[in-house]
Amino acid sequence: MPDLFTLAMGGLTNGAVYAALGLALVIIYRATRVVNFAQPALALVCAYLAFTVNRATGGYWLGLAAALAAGAVLGALTERLLIRPLRSRGDDLAPVIVTLGLLLVLQAVCGMVWSAEPRSFPYAFDFRGSFFPASVFVVVAVVVVAGAVLLLFGATPLGLRLRAAALRPDVAGLLGVRVGLMLTIGWVLAAVVGALAGVLAAPPFLSPTVLDTVFVYALTAAVIGGLDNPVGTILGGFVLGVALSFVSGLLGPELVTLAALAVLVLVLSLRPHGLFGSGVARRV
Repeated sequence: MPDLFTLAMGGLTNGAVYAALGLALVIIYRATRVVNFAQPALALVCAYLAFTVNRATGGYWLGLAAALAAGAVLGALTERLLIRPLRSRGDDLAPVIVTLGLLLVLQAVCGMVWSAEPRSFPYAFDFRGSFFPASVFVVVAVVVVAGAVLLLFGATPLGLRLRAAALRPDVAGLLGVRVGLMLTIGWVLAAVVGALAGVLAAPPFLSPTVLDTVFVYALTAAVIGGLDNPVGTILGGFVLGVALSFVSGLLGPELVTLAALAVLVLVLSLRPHGLFGSGVARRV
């Protein structure tokens, strides 16, 4: 019989990563109304940069700082160079397709630069071979970041401007909000949170495909919580992580992906806006 505490702790750790990457998706969706399928690739590039810095200096925290800074730059460049020109044409589908193409391109670039060979990536804390301190760090880091994001969107003028720029850009512009700047800031915030998720998901081995299944689970968490609901996405990530950990430990790891996809289909069928999301009525 597997150790239920170990399964639960492992599930919370994985769920924190799903919640962080799902939160990055929600930030961009709330700020720009675009589902960013390139999010795992942006996080992957940042994780590889953290690996490079860590290998050169031996410092985990310096690598993490480099990854977060790289995430900010990549997020800004993606929005300004790829997404904004397409959104200015009024095409809502084109940005989504571009993010899918960017996903493939960045994964290929990572494979060419760092090769497809798995790279050893350290934990933040590793005492006597125990993963427990690292797991606590992952959960605490994600909870703190999530709290900061919620505070930003719910209790600051910047958060209000971000939401106004996303939902009513024409009205926000008339009220003096710099809509273009708000959209860029939204992508920067999401890319930084995604970079954190990438670094947290990298141990023990980093490869160009390490975030593929993580992204599926993160998207599932975002769908469970609602793409417009950060709190629901965070809760969805943790619940999904624990549930999949028990599926893996009690039924077999080969059923984990199938279980996640089943949850995704079930939620989309019964609650398309998520368990915590709310539909928006549109007038025609």
